[in-house]
Amino acid sequence: GPRGATVASAPAQDSDAEDRGNLSASARRIYDFGRPRLLQVRTLLRDQDSQASVGSGSLVGPDGLILTNSHVVRQVALEPQRYRLNYQTVDGGKGALQLIAFDVVHDLALVRMAQPPATRAARGSGEVRPAATPLAQGERIFSLGNPLDVGFAVVEGTYNGLVERSFLPQILFSGSLNPGMSGGPVLDDRGHIVGVNVATRRDGQQISFLVPAAFAQALIARGAHARPITGSVEAEMARQLLVHQQQLTDRFIALPWRETKHAHYSVPVPQEDFMRCWGSSNPPESKGLAFERSDCQMDTQIFINERLRTGDMAVRHEVYDGGKLGALRFAQEAGQSFRNESMGRRTRDLTAPQCQEDFVENAGLPMRTVLCMRAYRRLPGLYDVTVLSQSVDARTEGVQGRFDARGVSFRNAMLLASHYLQGFAWKRSP
Repeated sequence: GPRGATVASAPAQDSDAEDRGNLSASARRIYDFGRPRLLQVRTLLRDQDSQASVGSGSLVGPDGLILTNSHVVRQVALEPQRYRLNYQTVDGGKGALQLIAFDVVHDLALVRMAQPPATRAARGSGEVRPAATPLAQGERIFSLGNPLDVGFAVVEGTYNGLVERSFLPQILFSGSLNPGMSGGPVLDDRGHIVGVNVATRRDGQQISFLVPAAFAQALIARGAHARPITGSVEAEMARQLLVHQQQLTDRFIALPWRETKHAHYSVPVPQEDFMRCWGSSNPPESKGLAFERSDCQMDTQIFINERLRTGDMAVRHEVYDGGKLGALRFAQEAGQSFRNESMGRRTRDLTAPQCQEDFVENAGLPMRTVLCMRAYRRLPGLYDVTVLSQSVDARTEGVQGRFDARGVSFRNAMLLASHYLQGFAWKRSP
């Protein structure tokens, strides 16, 4: 009866209150533990104290070594003549920073205090959680940083494993990261670093992403005793990106194209191992050109600067049925669709596209094809490649596809273009 229900519910309420109290106590303890190691990393205009950007970081070595995101220090790395790095501790301490090492692919960087404080607390180092004790799904973790430059804070959240279908491993974190927290540490309930704040999804709620601590540990091992970087970083950035694009190209080409159910065409649709594909079509009762469309893209991109992100691929196609239009109107609309595709333009980061048009045939399907390349102006050996192709075999039906790869070598651009075009074929009638 009602009395029994009331009695039964009381322990659950007490338990909930106790859980909330324990979580709050954990957050306070973690913040107290992490506070001496937490910093704000500031990018300042070289000749004044005006902030160009802010992020967070954590002390990971006894000599003032600090772990943060690569994108937090990117302005200084690319334009040291215009910017400089500074830090501020929770208790108001300030000083200059020097760039030591970076991992552009996983968005990590090491900086060092030009004059490390002598106090033991400020020199304390953060330890990475041992690989032998991995986090469990649903385990509470704690993100630290300085959100929106309004003050240092701790955010409780949940470890949800690695993001599915992501080429670059990232931890899915149920917690609210905000601008300014990038580069801050994420700790377990013992104060071990389990990840680094890196990004959030603005189209969702409580959906944020962390760089796994293993990549931070590798960078610390490689760069802890390195000298400050004083020259250009472009050559090293390009070297790291070329390693990444080789790994991406090898994995992409090793995957077979998915089987498509189109009646007349085989179309190159990628596996969803590290891409997501979304389909759409217009209603059957629509007048004019009927189409079915597929868009496949990678979720992960590599940040170069505010204008340029790279290191990803996209594959798209549309199958057209112009039976309601007739041959002439179909040819006009299909041709317009082909011409409407943008191949980009010259920018501060990329050259103008160099394009070549030709007719190619694979497995009995003739295709009008345009291949365009754009070179990276400051990252030698890297290119963006676009392949646009449209069938020319039928009077009132056809297929159009587009493939984009950003930040690949010239050799791999040609290899990927050939691999893509070989995915088109005419399905012969049985």
